Amino acid sequence: MPDPDLRDMIRRTGSRLVRMSLQSLALIENWPVPAAAAAVVRADGTVAGVHGPVGRRFALASVTKPLAAYAVLVAYEEGAVELDEPAGPAGATVRHLLAHTSGLAFDEHKVTAAPGERRLYSNAGFEQLGDHIAKATDIPFGEYLRQAVLEPLGMTATTLDGSPAKDGVSTVEDLVRFAAEVQAPRLLDPRTVAEAMTVQYPGTKGVLPGYGHQNPNDWGLGFEIRDSKSPHWTGSSSSPRTFGHFGQSGTFLWIDPDARAACVALTDRAFGPWAIEAWPAFTDAVLSEVGRG
Repeated sequence: MPDPDLRDMIRRTGSRLVRMSLQSLALIENWPVPAAAAAVVRADGTVAGVHGPVGRRFALASVTKPLAAYAVLVAYEEGAVELDEPAGPAGATVRHLLAHTSGLAFDEHKVTAAPGERRLYSNAGFEQLGDHIAKATDIPFGEYLRQAVLEPLGMTATTLDGSPAKDGVSTVEDLVRFAAEVQAPRLLDPRTVAEAMTVQYPGTKGVLPGYGHQNPNDWGLGFEIRDSKSPHWTGSSSSPRTFGHFGQSGTFLWIDPDARAACVALTDRAFGPWAIEAWPAFTDAVLSEVGRG
C-alpha cells in the first residue's frame, strides 16, 4: 500500500497542491483540448505537482497496457503463469505477447509474422494475454487487475470493462499511485520490475504507432522503452532509459529513472498532430524544472 501521507496528498486537490505545483505543468492549458490534467511524482513517492482536474476520469486507450502488464507480472510472481510458457499463437509465449513480438496483427486475431521476428504492436496480443491470465487464474481479467493492482494501490477510480489493450478508465490521481509503485515496487519484486523495463528481443524492428518505423523498436514487458528512438513522444532531454506508454485518447505516462520522476497527462482529445507537437516540449519543460528541484 502507498504511504498514508502520499495517499492523503494525492487526495488533496485544493490550494496546498496548487501551491506545490510545478510551473511547467501549466503548459497543458495551451494544449488544444477540451480538458487536460497532469501530475509529476518523484521516485521517493513525493507528488511534485499537479494541474487540472486530477480527479476526473478519462479514457486511457493504450495507457491501459502498462496496468494490464503489471497484473500479468503479479500473476507470474504468484505462480499462476510463467513468462516463457506458451500463450497466444503457435510458438508464442507470455513474454512474446507482453513485448509485442507474438506475430499477431494490430487489431486482428491473425498471425502475420513468426514469434520474435518483428515488433508488431498488437492490441489483439494483449487481448489474448488477458484471456490467458483469466484461464490460468479462473478470474476474469478485469477483476484480476482490480484484485492484483488497483485495490492494493487504492486506485478506486480506475476500471477495466473490456479490452486489456485499450478500455481502461482512470484519473491522474490514480495513475500517480501507479507511477509511484513502479518507481518503488511493493506489489512486485524489484527484480521483476527491472526485467519489465529491460529490452526484450533486442534489435527487433517495428513501427511505433504515430511515429513510424523504428530500428530498433525497443520494448520491455508491457512498457515501451525510449532508447534512441526518433521521432518520439517524450522529450529530447528524456533519458534513453525512459519507459512508459501513450494512448490514442490523448494520454501518456512516462517514467524517467535518470530524472527519478514520472509524469502522467490525461486529455479528452484523440492523439494527433497536436500531441506530436506539444508533448515533447512539455516533457522537456517538466524535466528541466524537476532537475532544479
